Amino acid sequence: MGATTKLTFEDWEKLPEREGGVYELDEGELLIEPSPALRHNLIRQRMAMRLTEFVRNHHLGVVVAEMDFRLGPDTVRKPDVAYITTHHFHKLNPDRSPVDGAPALAVEVISPNNLAQDTAKKVRQYFAAGGHAVWVVYPALRLVELHDAGGMRSLTEGESLSEDKLFAGHNFSLPLFVMFDPDLERL
Repeated sequence: MGATTKLTFEDWEKLPEREGGVYELDEGELLIEPSPALRHNLIRQRMAMRLTEFVRNHHLGVVVAEMDFRLGPDTVRKPDVAYITTHHFHKLNPDRSPVDGAPALAVEVISPNNLAQDTAKKVRQYFAAGGHAVWVVYPALRLVELHDAGGMRSLTEGESLSEDKLFAGHNFSLPLFVMFDPDLERL
């Protein structure tokens, strides 16, 4: 069993950019994730496009993909997609990364090598830092878990994701088959 090197946030900030991978800082532990596969990226892109269009049309804030968020003194996470409310956005320096605090919504698309315990820990970290919801997308299972203050509910491919509490009473709706469309030829 190897030793784990702990890093401070200041150490993490000094890391060189790494092509082909993603850095995260998990309570002082450096995580290096490989670049995601095509299916992962397509699902992330579809979700980001739908959320961006919805948020923009209702003037609710901004949607970003793969942005660093500092969730704690030595915790930096990079959700696949994040929704930042207008209120939070106006408190930020748009030229600084990572963003302080959690996004209102973090969307995590699960890759085959992600462990359940790591995903559960990440969900807890988003909520502890002030996040309101986390959507966990499981491409292989064609399933989405919606986590919020009321608990967790699961939706499968034949259902539609529908959410209004998170978006100031505006109803966001997405038939999940749109995200999980297996026919990559139709793109």
